[in-house]
Amino acid sequence: MFNAKIISGLLVATLAFMYLAGWWVSREPAMLDEIQQSRQQSADSNIVGYSTTTALIRVGETLLDKSGGYLANDIMPPFVLLDNMPAWELGVLEMSRDLALALRKDLSRSQSQSSENAFLKIAQPKFNIDHRSWAIPSAESEYRQAIEQLYLYRAELMDPQRPNSQFYARADNLRDWLKAVEKRLGSYSQRLSASVGQDRLNTDLAGDSGARQSTDSPGHKMVKTSWWKLDDEFYEARGASWALLHFLKAVEVDFADILQRKNAMVSLRQIIRELEATQQSIWSPMVLNGSGFGLMANHSLVMANYISRANAALIDLSELLTQG
Repeated sequence: MFNAKIISGLLVATLAFMYLAGWWVSREPAMLDEIQQSRQQSADSNIVGYSTTTALIRVGETLLDKSGGYLANDIMPPFVLLDNMPAWELGVLEMSRDLALALRKDLSRSQSQSSENAFLKIAQPKFNIDHRSWAIPSAESEYRQAIEQLYLYRAELMDPQRPNSQFYARADNLRDWLKAVEKRLGSYSQRLSASVGQDRLNTDLAGDSGARQSTDSPGHKMVKTSWWKLDDEFYEARGASWALLHFLKAVEVDFADILQRKNAMVSLRQIIRELEATQQSIWSPMVLNGSGFGLMANHSLVMANYISRANAALIDLSELLTQG
């Protein structure tokens, strides 16, 4: 009997410890003050590209160094049992990958025939390793190497004696990255909206009578997110919105002249405001999935609303940048 009490006590203590550890590592990071500080530093030194590069660096470092570190590739309990924070990390990573690619192929190149930046050529592929890879190489080691290359790229941006690294703040470069962001947000909006199930018509070929696709698709289909995936979809979109907020605040500095000339600064700030609403505190212990007009809240639909509004404003901003 005595041994049974000891074993029961140890079991309860172990479960309590695992619960507290899981809660601690699942806390989402706050918005980064360093981005605001980098904005001031960039304004003082007049270095175009400093804020955007710093935002990508700090978002990447936070992904790795937040409470509990990087969790998506952990294989030991209790961390292997968690899914909300790994989903959040994937959202952050997806937005970081898009910006790293834009830096490599557009923002750091003066024209289509110019050479790639040597640092970004190394950094961008390293962000693309499987986020669940845990050994030889681990995801963390690859991401840290990518961040190291970004530091080197930023250092050259600030050194007038080393002109090999440049950041070109042009309307077409910004528009190309925003187009990629539009598609990313559109995907999140659709996936979140599927939380209640929708009978969707097939609009894949709409708008072009000569368009074709590889295989036939039904005229409509029922789309509904699995109950087991609801929280994953929610937290992935929340993580992506968190990362995008920092990137857009950096864009507000590096592309200030262009945005003001296009009278588009207020449009960018409205997008930022919509995305800030996605980071409000969640007071429920779980992601609720009530029907659209039911008694219970539906967190996925609320998130989809904010993201859709931000995406609509993003499309308008892209149109403003296209105009002369």
